[in-house]
Amino acid sequence: MRAREQRRGYAPLAGLLALVIAVSGALYAGFGGLLGGLGTDTTARPGGRGSAAPVSSGQWIGTWAAAPASAESADDGPAGRAADGHPDTSIRNVVRSTVGGSAARVRLSNVFGTEPLTVTHASLALAAAPSAPAAAPGTLRRLTFGTHRSVTIPPGRHVTSDPVRLRVPAATDLLVTVYSPTPSGPATHHPFARQTSYLAPGDHADDVTGTPYTETTPYWRHVTGVDVWSTEATGAVVALGDSLTDGISSSVGANRRWTDFLAARLRTESGAPHYSVLNAGISGNRVLRDAPAGRPTNGPSALSRLERDVLSRSGVRTLVIQLGLNDLGKRPRQTDAGKLVAGLEELARRAQARGVRVVGTTITPFAGHPAHTPRLEDVRQRANAAIRASEVFDAVADFDAALRDPARPHRLLPVYDSGDHIHPNDNGYRAMARAVDLRSLAAPTPATDL
Repeated sequence: MRAREQRRGYAPLAGLLALVIAVSGALYAGFGGLLGGLGTDTTARPGGRGSAAPVSSGQWIGTWAAAPASAESADDGPAGRAADGHPDTSIRNVVRSTVGGSAARVRLSNVFGTEPLTVTHASLALAAAPSAPAAAPGTLRRLTFGTHRSVTIPPGRHVTSDPVRLRVPAATDLLVTVYSPTPSGPATHHPFARQTSYLAPGDHADDVTGTPYTETTPYWRHVTGVDVWSTEATGAVVALGDSLTDGISSSVGANRRWTDFLAARLRTESGAPHYSVLNAGISGNRVLRDAPAGRPTNGPSALSRLERDVLSRSGVRTLVIQLGLNDLGKRPRQTDAGKLVAGLEELARRAQARGVRVVGTTITPFAGHPAHTPRLEDVRQRANAAIRASEVFDAVADFDAALRDPARPHRLLPVYDSGDHIHPNDNGYRAMARAVDLRSLAAPTPATDL
């Protein structure tokens, strides 16, 4: 990764300082009466009401996230159930923390819904074992929304729960269970979770044994984020990407996406910023175009979802942009490298205007895949040259260099190839994480005149 001089001077730092001051003024103590507003995040501090403790005593940081991709199709499940939103069914989503904290809150989404979603019972717990539906003893917490146990989320909106006191360790599976008694239309979901979750008939949100959860599912439904109250983590890195960030070819249930390997590096390597990692990848996603009607799970364009999936996340400090392959490979194909790079730079500028540091990444090789052509290879090479030379990104991680075969640079190195010549395997995802210079994720401390 290559760090850049910020030609914008200290404007981003000033913006970040203003954001910190604004958040400081918005912090309130206590859990009682806290409403996770529709379409917003709450900013509440555990402790006595009326406390004026400084932000340094703790802050809300996203520890896990998934980008909602689409409404679940009726073809995605048993006849009628997906179309109705799984009424009278408990959905137990298994998600994984990247940093720990002393309290937690959960974001539920109905952003792609066509009808109101009424949740009458929701809970959060630590999993008793990795990928298991059973809760660790003493950890299950019932979630409330503005002190109410039931909440109705209008179509197109999301809600954040009230905080619950729960010691959440880093790198731990969490269980987010949602029960809706009535039909609500297709569920907002993330279809390529690479994680097994569970369903049970009836209301079993408070079940700790996991016994009723006999049906497995590869999707995350309704849940799109978990925040923790942390006195140690200082921010979050959000990875905005396509199937390579989604980890579509990584081992199921093993947490071996490149973002998982990055989170492990941030937890263990000396001198690394104490950041969480939030995954905002959607398989098939493009920079410039929304998903076509026939492939809704490819999601809205990165330009249109930047606010929802990145800038609205708690504690975001850095954005890593991994996109471009689908703009090249999906019809109508983008063959103008300048337009593609301009889209990537627009994402960067919009994030930087909000005080967020931005790391660009090069487009990885895909020769051997059916979508590859010599013309597209030329576009990829020209786009990568522009990305490496760009003065817009604060830094660049060269994923192309990390994954390519030196003897055939238009192809993935065989030991990194999952077999389809476009998606890395677990080792390839590890190599992508290694290509990120951890020091460049955090803004350098400005020099002080003596």
